[in-house]
Amino acid sequence: MRLMAAIVLLLLTAPLLLLYVWLPISAFAERTEGLRPEGITFENWRRLLEPLGGATFLESLARSLAFSSIYCLVLMLAVVPAAYAFSRLPLPGRRPLLALLLMLHAFPMVSLLIGVYQTLRWLGLYDSLLGIALIKTASEIPLGVWVLKGFFDRIPWELEMAALVDGASRWRAFTSICLPLARPGLLAIAIFGFVAGWNEFLLPYLLLPSTTEWTLPLYIRSLIADFRFVDYGVLAAASIIYVFPPLALFAFGQGILSQVYTLGGRVQAQ
Repeated sequence: MRLMAAIVLLLLTAPLLLLYVWLPISAFAERTEGLRPEGITFENWRRLLEPLGGATFLESLARSLAFSSIYCLVLMLAVVPAAYAFSRLPLPGRRPLLALLLMLHAFPMVSLLIGVYQTLRWLGLYDSLLGIALIKTASEIPLGVWVLKGFFDRIPWELEMAALVDGASRWRAFTSICLPLARPGLLAIAIFGFVAGWNEFLLPYLLLPSTTEWTLPLYIRSLIADFRFVDYGVLAAASIIYVFPPLALFAFGQGILSQVYTLGGRVQAQ
């Protein structure tokens, strides 16, 4: 039975695995036909470092790292206290507020673009990574609150009560008891947040007209802008670097992320 499951899984993932095999072959090959390279070269990597329309690969990579980190940090600062408040504090109208959070997350970002554009123009944040990070954070807060609230709900209230009886403040109980016990949820939100920021394409594409503000997805898109001629060697070299951070994070946090579907999925709305 396990052998049959492994064979089926291999057949289903074979096309995806072939794509990952094709990337390093094309990145280091002079020319490829299918999966057969003709010679090994580093010319693709040299051309990757050349400026492209006012943007460079290294600058776009640095901006993507900065954008993803800022977005992840702001998301955590907003989600953690909100999730704890919904889980622990007797907030009036908690159930309607939780339902409202889900409704807010249901709206696709494309339906809000006109309002987002006007807001960024009014705040003077149009064509800036900070504005994109704030908008992206606002759109992902509802889901983050729901997931992290599930982790806080699983922490016994008696542990906090014992700390309060021993003289600890509410803040001390939160930082010394709740946060360490909810660490899998915090790491899961951080990983999802960083990867979401790293992969974000729509908002930067529409709200970052300056090539000097390009993130890595926009830079890679420029490599295939002219569909009549695509340098697949350079594209493969850029793609190898682009896919590395998400793969590394998911490989590192695989066990942590699996708990999102067990602990974080059990949210108590009452």
